[in-house]
Amino acid sequence: MKKMKKLVILGGSGIGMSVVAIAAQNTNIEVLGFLNDVEPIGSKIGKFAKVPVIGTTNDIKYFLKDEDTLFFIAYVGMQHEEEVYRKIENFNIPADRYYSAIHPTAVYPKGFCSIGNGVLLTALSQIGVDATISDNCMLLANSYVGHDSFLDRFAHIATNAVVGANVHVGKAVHVGSNATIREKITIGDFSLIGAGAVVIKDVPPNSIVVGNPARILRKKNNED
Repeated sequence: MKKMKKLVILGGSGIGMSVVAIAAQNTNIEVLGFLNDVEPIGSKIGKFAKVPVIGTTNDIKYFLKDEDTLFFIAYVGMQHEEEVYRKIENFNIPADRYYSAIHPTAVYPKGFCSIGNGVLLTALSQIGVDATISDNCMLLANSYVGHDSFLDRFAHIATNAVVGANVHVGKAVHVGSNATIREKITIGDFSLIGAGAVVIKDVPPNSIVVGNPARILRKKNNED
């Protein structure tokens, strides 16, 4: 019998509760609660199942002391992506302490792709052969990542989005719902692909692109 593991989630409603729902199906996982820098400690998150806020991100160091406690970072659609990315790196959570939440209907070729730590694969998400999904990436419902594609850390693929074959998606990129990235495209770090966009050429880092065919709406800066 496997030893019971504990789970602490950084974040809150939405993605955080989606992770809770998947973890609830695993009898070897006990969800302790959320670390949240906005909601007060002791408050509850969730409309139906209620999950407590047990601390802030300043408390990570205390939970790290218990080797049976795992972590999931439920930040999606981040603003100030590069700043938040650096902050997360400074949490110094070891890779093997991240919990991967994989819905039983997610489809991926075991042994023929690479899936990192702290990954979220929600219902009906799919991964092609020889694809690499790095640590802390998220594939939301009915999304698809094609063969030989690469998702760097904290890349988020939203509902019904399609990432074609041989695509490189950079760090903390958010691909919006129903967006399509054609084959052999590179999406630069910290970029945002708007909902429904059709990307047919490379996207520079820190760009916001929208439309069909996608065009650069604007470049990000530290004031966004």
